[in-house]
Amino acid sequence: MKQSFQISDRAVTACEEGKGPIVVYVNPDDRERRFLTEELQIDDHTLASALDPDELSRIEFGPQYTAIIYKRPRNYSSDQQLLFGVASTGLFMFPDRLRIIVGEEFSPFDGGPRQPIDSLPGVMLRLMARAVVHFREHLRAINRVSDEIQGEINRSMENKHLIGMFSLEKSLVYYVSALQSNGALLEKLRHGAVKIGFSHDELDILDDLIIDNNQLARQSEMSSNILASLMDARASIVANNINVLMKRLNVITIAIMVPTLVVSAFSMNVPIPMQDRPWMFYFVHLIALLSAVVFLYLWKRLSG
Repeated sequence: MKQSFQISDRAVTACEEGKGPIVVYVNPDDRERRFLTEELQIDDHTLASALDPDELSRIEFGPQYTAIIYKRPRNYSSDQQLLFGVASTGLFMFPDRLRIIVGEEFSPFDGGPRQPIDSLPGVMLRLMARAVVHFREHLRAINRVSDEIQGEINRSMENKHLIGMFSLEKSLVYYVSALQSNGALLEKLRHGAVKIGFSHDELDILDDLIIDNNQLARQSEMSSNILASLMDARASIVANNINVLMKRLNVITIAIMVPTLVVSAFSMNVPIPMQDRPWMFYFVHLIALLSAVVFLYLWKRLSG
């Protein structure tokens, strides 16, 4: 599937297919891939990299186009079990047109900063600024969900809450890697500004993007470290709670075994003293009760 866009009144707007210089390809099929590789001379490997979620951000300067691959957050859905993933986006900038390649449904110009756009390099910066905003929103959501899960863990140690924490920790690792990769890409864009053709205003936007991305990278790394420390602390708390529970169960078991031993001694199928006395039944139960009380008293004294 593909969509066409144009720059009109310093903004990007949708237009009829084939009429605009900006075309977005969403998970291109075989026919569209052949067009991209044969007609536009886009390298097969670079095209595949744009659709690979594990590909690192990078920039390649070619004789006909400049290829840029950057990372952005994937659209989150409830069936992902609190796992926030990242995806790759490919930008292929020709002198008079821009081709955007994504592997999943993506609305590139919805949301994000609304700075005026006058050129194709400005469109590219708009897309990367939107990714930064998207990362920031997801990091806030991860922090909120993490706080909620921690509260649930304090009340209940169910596996689903712990699994949720592990998923969030894994998501933050992905985000740290993606933001650091994007940071290196933005620095390369700054060094290659002349080749790309950024204007003075666009360079200012790029500098702001570098600062915002670096701040997000540090924030996500800090959140990842905090969450990892919390998971270690939770594991220690769980182990300690299990030890306390096992200790109590052992005490209860022994406390039951002592009177059981007393009753068993008087229940042997052999003659015992005073077995014909009518009060012997109550006497045995009294001894069993006293033995349990004595055991609990001694345990309290010894445990301090």
